[in-house]
Amino acid sequence: MSDPSPTSARDGAAAPAGGLRLGLAENWRQFGLLILVNAFVGGMVGLERTVVPLIGVEEFRLASTTLVTSFIVSFGVIKAFTNLLSGHFADVYGRKRLLVLGWLIALPVPFMIGWGPNWGWIVAANALLGVSQGLTWSMTVIMKIDLVGPKSRGLAVGLNEFAGYLAVGLTALATGYIAQRYGLRPEPFYLGVAYAALGLVLSIFLIRDTRHHVGLEIAGHAVAAEPVRFWEVFRRTSYGDRNLFAASQAGLVNNLNDGMSWGIFPLFYSAFGLSVERIGILKAVYPVVWSVLQTVTGALSDRWGRKGLIVAGMWVQAAGLFLTAATRQFGWWLAASILLGLGTAMVYPTLIASVSDASHPTWRARSLSVYRFWRDMGYAVGALAAGVIADLFGAPWAIGSIGVLTLVSGAVVAVAMREPPG
Repeated sequence: MSDPSPTSARDGAAAPAGGLRLGLAENWRQFGLLILVNAFVGGMVGLERTVVPLIGVEEFRLASTTLVTSFIVSFGVIKAFTNLLSGHFADVYGRKRLLVLGWLIALPVPFMIGWGPNWGWIVAANALLGVSQGLTWSMTVIMKIDLVGPKSRGLAVGLNEFAGYLAVGLTALATGYIAQRYGLRPEPFYLGVAYAALGLVLSIFLIRDTRHHVGLEIAGHAVAAEPVRFWEVFRRTSYGDRNLFAASQAGLVNNLNDGMSWGIFPLFYSAFGLSVERIGILKAVYPVVWSVLQTVTGALSDRWGRKGLIVAGMWVQAAGLFLTAATRQFGWWLAASILLGLGTAMVYPTLIASVSDASHPTWRARSLSVYRFWRDMGYAVGALAAGVIADLFGAPWAIGSIGVLTLVSGAVVAVAMREPPG
């Protein structure tokens, strides 16, 4: 693998061109709107974090954990491939068009999950959700990076992921509360109808495309543009560049343990007699801690560098998984959820920022899409692997095995990644 080429642009906001400037302060209105839109994007995933695995077991009487987690496999595979294509199409057709398309695809999802007559409807809804998330979440990340320029990428990504995963956590908490009082379906999914409608309206009428901001950054870039084909970007991001490889494998493992927790944790907690409402609390703490702390860790990675936060974050996640598998009480599980949230906050925005560091603006959107392909394929791999291990050996073994993989992934980053020149 080759060393990354230095691609740091000049610090500070670029000079005005056609009324455009790069920077968070210069673009705060659009940036703020994108944060709000991404909160609705995250809320669509939060709908499922507490109740959908329980729907599979309690309403559709699915006996196999592997079958229960099949909805996450469909989501992860479809989202991964949508991510892979979204960067290319964003460059060709524009960011806003893909954002609006993603919301249109999301509209039927809460209806299919809330009223679907069999488990096949749930799996199909999650395939649509995967397409929608691959477009909407990708575009909100890329558009924020476009707006702020190179100086504040970590902060921009941290704020984006803060909005999305705070909404994941709060929606998981809300759906657990609603399900405890009114049942698993359809009442918890009324929230999804509101999220999809509001996200679509805001995206159509208030969000503006950001491709011209990319042109402004390219004009002030220290390294000349180079023509790079898609498959060359795929090769570099997957294994050809040591920093991009390290980030891609860490992203995959990070979402591998998230996919496992999404499908296995509610069933694991329920097996020890925890109510849906208390399961909702545990499922909310992890993404809420993750989301809030990203506003700090993203900015810290701009100052301290990316590598140390990524390595430490993967190992903190592993500690949270080991603690979950080894204990049987709500208090210990709560502490483990906090560790998972802390570790993921250290990793998530930092990985995206590290990919941006190692990518030229002319192919950064495509590189981010390849990274997000590998990262979100982790949902499918984690859910499937954890389901099979849980069916064969039990849920604690599934959780512990994913913890070991997370520990090893942090070690790979420690060896392979290098901080880019300042």
